[in-house]
Amino acid sequence: MAAPKASSIAYTEDFISPHPVIESAARRGEELGATPISSGAGATLRMLAAAVQARHVVELGTGAGSSGLWLLQGMPRDGILTTIDSDPECQRAAKEAYAAAGIPSQRARVISGDAASVLGRLTDGAYDLVLVDADEDGYPVYVEAALRLLRPGGVLVLHNMLLNGRVADPAARDETTSTLRDLGKKLRDEEGLVPALLPVGDGLLVAVRR
Repeated sequence: MAAPKASSIAYTEDFISPHPVIESAARRGEELGATPISSGAGATLRMLAAAVQARHVVELGTGAGSSGLWLLQGMPRDGILTTIDSDPECQRAAKEAYAAAGIPSQRARVISGDAASVLGRLTDGAYDLVLVDADEDGYPVYVEAALRLLRPGGVLVLHNMLLNGRVADPAARDETTSTLRDLGKKLRDEEGLVPALLPVGDGLLVAVRR
């Protein structure tokens, strides 16, 4: 099969235009060194949240709030986003973005701390969607916790699973690339999941828990 043309990929990424508040949050994320998700990836998150009527969502890696805003757009009006990050400046930026978008404070729980520790305090089987968009070397630990948190029919989403083309390159064998490649294969073969690897953003691995 021929690889997608660059023009098709660009068209896909730009197919859904982000809200101006999301654009502003994405720019702030770039300034803070917290690379935001692309519009294509954000639109996919919004669609997934809407598809499963996600009222309880966990996000690892708040950034400046752009991915959380995409998720909140797809969630019901009573949905609650729990977003975890260890960078206080990013958290302040995210809170400002949520406020600018008119999101009530009770709908966006911004938690500071180590992701693995915070996840250990959350309730098993209580969440409809978990997004992992944090340090890639920690993904195996985060995924184990995320699967514990998801209800049957819940959705796991991992961002950066193509890692700028390195995961698909067999010559790339650095530790981070190998970790993501091996994790993707493990999730692909997991009987309790229905997975797909989507070429949007830097690669979204999406898996539904049976």
